[in-house]
Amino acid sequence: MLTIAGNVESPRSLTFAELAAIPAEHQVADVSRLVPGRKGDAVTLAGILELVGPKSGAKWLGLHAAADDFHASIPLEAVADKALVIYRLDGQPLPEKAGGPVRFFIPDFAACHTHEIDECANVKFVDRIELTAEKGFDNRPHDGDEHAALHAKEQH
Repeated sequence: MLTIAGNVESPRSLTFAELAAIPAEHQVADVSRLVPGRKGDAVTLAGILELVGPKSGAKWLGLHAAADDFHASIPLEAVADKALVIYRLDGQPLPEKAGGPVRFFIPDFAACHTHEIDECANVKFVDRIELTAEKGFDNRPHDGDEHAALHAKEQH
């Protein structure tokens, strides 16, 4: 289940079936075609945004993962037409070991040209997306040492 709330016209909680039912023009089968090494099927963030209708004041996208208490807040405009939400692997809901329930992914995060978006904006275990007017809670690493420590912890 993926909840989209905050500065939107129609807050929603989307099930696996509802994500799969998003129109075909927003579905991305086999993300490895875009980024070698990545697996799964995705829906575009743009497709999700069409469902919930961001309000004019929505400027930030909060990505929240309760499973590991990880949170990122990034500029919505920079990723609205680029980001993917990976939700399916081998025809089944994305398993937790692959970053499920959904994995937020920006195929070329460097192309966003903002210091607010780095590789840690690709968030796994996402269960809630929140649109806000101001930057929201963000506990991503802020320097190289913190970043290295986070990824070292993930390896164990």
